Amino acid sequence: MLAGCNSPEMQSLFGSGPDEVMPVALPAPLVSAPPPPPAARTAEEFDTTSAAERAAALAAPEPAGERSLGTTIASLGSPTEPGIWMETGLVTAVTMGRVLFAANGKSVSLQLRPSGRDAGSGSQISLAAMRLLEVPLTSLPEFSVFAQ
Repeated sequence: MLAGCNSPEMQSLFGSGPDEVMPVALPAPLVSAPPPPPAARTAEEFDTTSAAERAAALAAPEPAGERSLGTTIASLGSPTEPGIWMETGLVTAVTMGRVLFAANGKSVSLQLRPSGRDAGSGSQISLAAMRLLEVPLTSLPEFSVFAQ
């Protein structure tokens, strides 16, 4: 997205097709975590999301209006990138969504960010999201991805 185009009116101008997930205003609780401290060494130190942010991400999803984008294999994204997010080729614009880890039935609401790669090329997911989903940090789990 272009700098200075964060208003909903400007965001609605972007998009190239009817199936594209359009950008939406993002709730602060999922994207407002501060960067980790320079001396961070553990997962707990890198995960700077607050208890309120984690609770919001784990809140029961609202399936009405949600649509499946497909599945993706994801690796751990940069632990220095704060927040609860997934970077994936399944979206072409930043939007809110939900991922489901079918192996344990857990899901989390998060920010979906475009990776610029093909939909089948894999994804990266934030440290905070992997911890909330109780996924081993060194695994390559498969997630079902939904747009809100």
